[in-house]
Amino acid sequence: MKNNVLDVIKSRRSIRKYLPEPLKQKELDAILEAGLYAPSAHNDQSWHFTVVRDPELLERMSALSKERMAKDSTDWVREMGSNPKFHLFYRAPAVVVVSMRKDAISPLVDCSAAIENMLIAAESLDIGSCWIGLARYYFSIKEELPRLGIPEGYEPCYAVALGYKGQRPSRALPRRKGTVNYIG
Repeated sequence: MKNNVLDVIKSRRSIRKYLPEPLKQKELDAILEAGLYAPSAHNDQSWHFTVVRDPELLERMSALSKERMAKDSTDWVREMGSNPKFHLFYRAPAVVVVSMRKDAISPLVDCSAAIENMLIAAESLDIGSCWIGLARYYFSIKEELPRLGIPEGYEPCYAVALGYKGQRPSRALPRRKGTVNYIG
C-alpha cells in the first residue's frame, strides 16, 4: 500500500550531524505547528515550546549537561559526558525545548505526541531531527531554567534538535518480530 505519510514515518531517522545554516523561519513554523496539532488527553494541549537558536546558550546547555553526565552512575551516560567530541544537541542550529504543564492530566504523553508530530513533519521537509532525552541533565539545574523563559506552571521534559541534514541516514533496521498480536 502506497501512502506518503507512512513513507515519511518509515524513512525518519535520528540525525546526529547537521549543517550550520539556520532553518528557514517558514520551515521551523511548519514543524512547530505540527507539534501544536498533536493529540492530547482531553484536548488539554499541555505543552509549551521554547525555540533556542542562540549558539552560546546551546553550547552552555551542552557543557553543563556533560558535566552532570560525566558523574552519572550509568556507564554509557558517564562515557558520553566525558567524551570531548560529544555535543548534547549534535551542533544543531535550532533546539526546541518541550515543556509540560505540571497540573495537566497526562502531560508527558501529550508532549511525547507533540514531539513525534514535529519529528515526522521535519522529515517530510527533509530536515534532520533528534529527540534529546539527555537534556534532562540540563533541566535538572534549576538555577539555569530562567534562561529558557519557560512559563510558570511548566517544566521542561525533552528537547528536539533540528537542522539541515549533514548526513544521509541509512535504511531502517529490521523491526523486532513478535510485537503484535490479534484477538478476534
